[in-house]
Amino acid sequence: MYQNRVQRVLDNLATKGCRQAIIADPLSIFYLTGYYAEPYERFLALYISPDDCTLFVNKLFPSAEQYCDRIEVHDDTDNPLPAVVKHIHRDETLGLDKMFPARWTLPLINNHVAKQFILASFAVDDTRSHKDKEERNLMRDASRINDKAMGWLQGQIRVGVAEQEIAEGLLGTYRSLGAQNHSFSPIVSFGANSADPHHMPDNTKLKPGDMILFDVGCKKDMYCSDMTRTFFTAEPTDEQEKAYETVRRANEAAESLVAPGVTFAELDDCARSIISDAGYGQYFTHRLGHQIGLSDHEPGDVSSTHTDPVEPGQIFSIEPGIYIPGRFGVRIEDLVLVTDHGCEVLNSYPKDLTIVSVD
Repeated sequence: MYQNRVQRVLDNLATKGCRQAIIADPLSIFYLTGYYAEPYERFLALYISPDDCTLFVNKLFPSAEQYCDRIEVHDDTDNPLPAVVKHIHRDETLGLDKMFPARWTLPLINNHVAKQFILASFAVDDTRSHKDKEERNLMRDASRINDKAMGWLQGQIRVGVAEQEIAEGLLGTYRSLGAQNHSFSPIVSFGANSADPHHMPDNTKLKPGDMILFDVGCKKDMYCSDMTRTFFTAEPTDEQEKAYETVRRANEAAESLVAPGVTFAELDDCARSIISDAGYGQYFTHRLGHQIGLSDHEPGDVSSTHTDPVEPGQIFSIEPGIYIPGRFGVRIEDLVLVTDHGCEVLNSYPKDLTIVSVD
């Protein structure tokens, strides 16, 4: 599996006339080897070429012997670059990923250790974008847990509860359901706070009549989930109901359009047109979605500027929203997996307008 992934990255590099690269993103190293360590300020890198795959690790990191054919170990007093340079083909182009720090990049460039340098992240990003069978199952598992967690969240809705109180209780729920962590900081928004798309939970307490927005995700076995649902605690006003149903229609219409060959931009336009036609275009202030996998936001957004067609194995969010400042916000988000003929929606939590009794 890992050898196949490395080869796919090398194949992508070859389209730019490059045969070697240094990967520094810890999640990409995990993806290509199965080895994970959080290096913080220390050096961690994977060198790949058609005849070489070498992992460079600090002695303080977990043992890497089983993860790569060649391991080079250094300690805190070593300069790791000379060991790396020994592997580089000086008369060829060298790719560096976007996570390779400038303090390591500049010495390589200044010492002319390669013929030229290119940004190699595209090669890894494209490979990670196309999930294999195992990854698809892991993403399904993470979303199943997120569906169950949304049920727990709905059950926490009561007058007087604080946003932060619910957010702080979510991690324990995730872990009880089999996940290891959040995939991002949970968004819990009451009332007018829901009009801030990325509101961070605070001490705001729920009042009768408040709308509630939950945008949450967990990480299970390194893979992420992400979902948003919006709830009511009283009969919605005509405008609130119109906004909610507009967002739901936009979400479902875009999901029904997902299929190989349809562009990311066309998906964005589908949802955005529905919201604009309803008179809320100025209140849909973000792209329609983002790709997801080992990270909650991966390269390749669902926006008007991304004109590539979607392809089988890609997983991304569909999350239209309407945000009226100072009043309320609505967002409905699912993850979709592109199949050979359409898509599989990974979330099953209901999207019908739901009024939660808080009496």
